[in-house]
Amino acid sequence: MTVLILGLLLFLGLHSVRIVADGWRSAQLARLGEKRWKGLYSLVAFAGLGLIIWGYGLARQHQLVLWAPPMGLRHASGLLMLFSLILLAAANVPRNRIKTWVHHPMLLGTQLWAVAHLLANGSLADVLLFGGFLAWSLLDLYAAVRRDRATGVAYQGGTVTGTLIAIVAGCALWLLLAFWLHGVLFGVRPFG
Repeated sequence: MTVLILGLLLFLGLHSVRIVADGWRSAQLARLGEKRWKGLYSLVAFAGLGLIIWGYGLARQHQLVLWAPPMGLRHASGLLMLFSLILLAAANVPRNRIKTWVHHPMLLGTQLWAVAHLLANGSLADVLLFGGFLAWSLLDLYAAVRRDRATGVAYQGGTVTGTLIAIVAGCALWLLLAFWLHGVLFGVRPFG
């Protein structure tokens, strides 16, 4: 469990810099330049992600089960994941109305992903992993909305085409993950 916790602290801690030390982040960007900052940021993020993956794998070998979710929650989890992946796609597809409406689709998608996985999994490692991401994404969303209000950020209207591309991409990713890739990557097939 130590490796998982270390990975979460590294990854989520790094992604929390803007929440707790935005001035320091800006100073580092100015000092290092954008390319060097992004390079260092990426190295630390990948190290944290690697530790999360390794630590979660280790923790799954000796699971401490806190609760056994009912099988019916699989369907609720699957539905939440569909919306999560549509939001994830919307964060990356230019000129879509979803981003115009919700402003921070990546963070909302992360929240749905975390809740979906907390509904379907009940081990201590699951609570640490998905609960950690849920707590971080709630704090980051709060901070992002405050930054938007303080700086007067206005989100431009999207197009129907951009919105449809985001929805189709999210649905395609959901199908790929739900029926094949999740089993290949994580050894769990959500729908058998």
